[in-house]
Amino acid sequence: MKTTFLAAFLALTSAAVAEPQTVYFGTGGKGAKGIYRGTFDAATGKLSPVVLAAEIGSPGFLAAHPAGGKLYAVARWGKSAGVVGYEIKPKGALVEFAKQANPDGGGAHIAVHPSGRFLLTAQYGGGSTAFFPLDDDGNPGKPVVHEHVGGSGVVPRRQDSPHPHWCGFSPDASYAFVPDLGADQIVIYKVAEDLASIAPHGIARSVPGGGPRHMRFSVDGRFIYLLNELSLSVTTFAWDAKAGAATRLSTTPSLSEEAKAAESFNSAAEILTHPSGKFVYSSNRGHDSVTVYKADPATGRLEVIQVQPIRGAFPRNINLDPTGGWLLAAGADSGTVAAHRIDPGTGKLTYHRGAITQVPAPICILFPKAP
Repeated sequence: MKTTFLAAFLALTSAAVAEPQTVYFGTGGKGAKGIYRGTFDAATGKLSPVVLAAEIGSPGFLAAHPAGGKLYAVARWGKSAGVVGYEIKPKGALVEFAKQANPDGGGAHIAVHPSGRFLLTAQYGGGSTAFFPLDDDGNPGKPVVHEHVGGSGVVPRRQDSPHPHWCGFSPDASYAFVPDLGADQIVIYKVAEDLASIAPHGIARSVPGGGPRHMRFSVDGRFIYLLNELSLSVTTFAWDAKAGAATRLSTTPSLSEEAKAAESFNSAAEILTHPSGKFVYSSNRGHDSVTVYKADPATGRLEVIQVQPIRGAFPRNINLDPTGGWLLAAGADSGTVAAHRIDPGTGKLTYHRGAITQVPAPICILFPKAP
């Protein structure tokens, strides 16, 4: 049964991406001028040289519209910060069609609701979540800002106040989630039935001092995998879709204590769930690696099976290509993106020699949906 499922999955994904795929890079740092674009060939693992697709200040994170044909960035322009919308033209060119300022400052993350009716941003510095309505043409309206409160205070300076760091949605799109690094918790919002607002619903407390950063659901929707930036670990929660509640189950370190002690600075940055449902990946800044986990489908418990060097420095972001056959790791400090082949049976990574491309200060990798 497992072999049949895997063969079918590989056949479908291979057929769906017969041509090289357009990929965009959000950036933030010295030498970066905006959003960059390249093409990735899953047959060879090669990423083309990139070009500047849109000049804009600090487009740290990008999100695609579910209908395809548009993408959004949290960015800065002049004295303003907020959301910028782009139309994706033939051959991947980007044309700006909207800007909407956020009164609470720049965002650390952005996510578009599966309905395409609104998007959310998480303001790390502002300590808030912002709700931007989207009209039929995808134009963002003025945001409604939801302020977070409190801080766990476990880690001085980093946890003295709220720091929302990511936003996303439940598999049924009924709830929104915002991990808050400063408060050691996930803030859960209920999405209104008319899709015109969100309202605070509950919280899921993580490990004290963990510093929640990003999260992903298991493929079957039963578990949440929460990446703790400060403790470099992943906490598994059981998700109750009917009650909208998450119960903490287990926590798995991303690196050994010896590995963490060998570097003066370490922090976890991104987490991904493989589309097969069998593997989870997280990136380790400082250690400059990706941790590969085997996921137990019955309990959600994770087991570390590999720690793979990214062949770059400071991987703030990683992503999977549309086939699920490759993991791309962005070295923010090295200005590189390197491709690693994924073994479909074990989930382990192998660096594809020569599959590395220069990208100025890359901190987000996005494969958009075709229009």
